[in-house]
Amino acid sequence: MSSMLDVGKWPVFALLPPEDLQLIRQACVFGSAANEAIYVTVNDEVFALGTNCSGCLGLGDTQSSIEPRRIDILCGKKIVSLSYGTGPHVVIATADGEVYSWGHNGYSQLGNGTTNHGLTPALVSTNLISKKVKEVACGSHHTIALTTEGEVYAWGYNNSGQVGSGSTANQPTPRRVSSCLQNKVVVNIACGQLCSMAVLDNGETYGWGYNCNGQLGLGNNGNQQTPCRIAALQGINIIQVACGYAHTLALTDEGFVYSWGANSYGQLGTGNKSNQAVPTLINMDKERMVEVAACHTSHTSVAKTQSGQVLMWGQCRGQAVAYPHLTHFTSTDDVFACFATPAVTWHLLSVDGDDYLTVAQSLKREFDSPEISDLRFLVDGKCIHVHKALLKIRCEHFRALLNETDEETIEIHQFSFLVYRAFLEYLYTDTINLPPEDAIGLLDLSTYYRESRLKRLCQETIKRGITEENAITLLSAAVKYEAQDLEEFCFKFCVNHLTAVTQTQAFAEMDHDLLKNFISKASRYGAFKN
Repeated sequence: MSSMLDVGKWPVFALLPPEDLQLIRQACVFGSAANEAIYVTVNDEVFALGTNCSGCLGLGDTQSSIEPRRIDILCGKKIVSLSYGTGPHVVIATADGEVYSWGHNGYSQLGNGTTNHGLTPALVSTNLISKKVKEVACGSHHTIALTTEGEVYAWGYNNSGQVGSGSTANQPTPRRVSSCLQNKVVVNIACGQLCSMAVLDNGETYGWGYNCNGQLGLGNNGNQQTPCRIAALQGINIIQVACGYAHTLALTDEGFVYSWGANSYGQLGTGNKSNQAVPTLINMDKERMVEVAACHTSHTSVAKTQSGQVLMWGQCRGQAVAYPHLTHFTSTDDVFACFATPAVTWHLLSVDGDDYLTVAQSLKREFDSPEISDLRFLVDGKCIHVHKALLKIRCEHFRALLNETDEETIEIHQFSFLVYRAFLEYLYTDTINLPPEDAIGLLDLSTYYRESRLKRLCQETIKRGITEENAITLLSAAVKYEAQDLEEFCFKFCVNHLTAVTQTQAFAEMDHDLLKNFISKASRYGAFKN
C-alpha cells in the first residue's frame, strides 16, 4: 500500500495531475498493451481512460480517451472484485454482491445471453439475482463468479470445458458449476486463459477446462468439462490459487507454494523448463509465503513472504527466470508493473491516501510518545508512555483503575514488556503487532482483562503462524485460555498434519489429560480410519 499511485510504474496514468492521482484508491490496468485503465476515487467515483478496445472502458462508445472519463453507472457502487479477459471484457462484483460486465462479448462472456459487445456496464442477472457474489475471475473469454455461500457460477467461451458444464458449447448466461462441487463450499477462484480453478473451505483444489500443458494438475493432459479434484494434493491444505497464462500456483496453510502446468519460461520455479502435470513443491529456502500472484495474460509468477519480501520467477521482461528471485519490491503488484508482459495489474490495486491524518492515525502516532503523555507503565524495567484519557475511553479495566489512582507511574509484574506494550498499542491502533508465538501471552492478557475483540485478533494472529512444529503448543494454549475458535482450528490442523505433528517434541511432552482428549476427539473426527 502506498500513499499515491506510482505513475513511474503504471505509465498509463502519467498524464493525470498530482491532485487527481492523490484521490485514487483502487485501480486496474489491463488490455493487450496495458493501455486501458479503470480507477475508483476516494469519493467512490469511477473513471476510465485508454484505448477502449471493444468498448472495454464501459463509456458507452468505442472512442479512445487520453483523459479520464467518468463511468456514471458505477459511481457509488463500491467495487470489491474486478477481473478482465483478453477481448477485453471486464467484470466486477460490488459490495452489495451484484455483478456488472461490459466490453467484448463474442463468446457470451458478459453473461447476458447475447454475443453483442457491451458498451456500458450492465447487471448480470440470470441465476444471480438472489445471490451475493464476492469474487469474480475471468479467463481469456469466460467468466466465473463466487457467491458468499461458496457456490461458483460460470459463463462464456467453453471450447475446452472451462465453464464446467459437461459440454463444450459456449454458455450464454451464468450457470451453477455443480457436478462434484455440489454441496461443497468454495472460498477462492482463479482462471487461466482457458481453465478454471477453485479452492474449497477444506483445502481441496479443483480444476476444469483446458489441460494440454498440465495446468489442471491432474497428472494427465486431457481437457476436463467438469471440475476434477487434484488428487496429488491429498492431505495438503490449499488456501489460495493463482493462474498464469497456462500455469497454476497454489499456497498452503503452512506457507508452502506448489506449481504445475506450462514451464517454457521457468514459471514453475523448478529450475528447469519442463512442464509439470502434477503439483510440484517450489524450494523457497524455508521462507513462509503469505500470497501468490499470477495473471492469465502472462507467464510471470510472484510470491510474498511473511516478512514482506517479494520473489518473482518465470517470464520477466523477456527473460526466463527458472528459480524464485528475490526483488527489492514491497508488493506483488510492483512485479507485474515492472516485469510482466503486458504490464497489467493481476488484481484490483489498492492505494492508501495519507495526506490527511484521521483520528485513528493521529492516535497511533502518539502511542508511547513522551511528549504529551501523562502516565507511564513500568514493565521489566522498561517504560511505556500513554495517555490516561485514551485508556479510560478504550478499556473498562483502566476506566475503573485510573479513577482510583493519581499515580504517574504504574508497575506491572504479571505480563512481559513485549506483551503489555502490544496490549497498550492495540488500544491506540485496533491492531496487534506481534509474532504468533508471542501472541499467546497476549491471549492470556486479553482473557484476564476480558477484552473479547483483542482475544479474537490474537486467535487470528496465532492461526496465521501455525506450523507442524508448534501446532500442539498452540492447541494447548487455546485450551488453557478457553479460545474455542482457535482450539478448533489448531485441532483440525493437527489432524490434517497428524503424522508430522505426532513426531514433534511438543507432542511427546503433551499434558496427559490433553493427550487423552485429543486422541478421543481425533478418532471421532475419523483421523484413524484406514
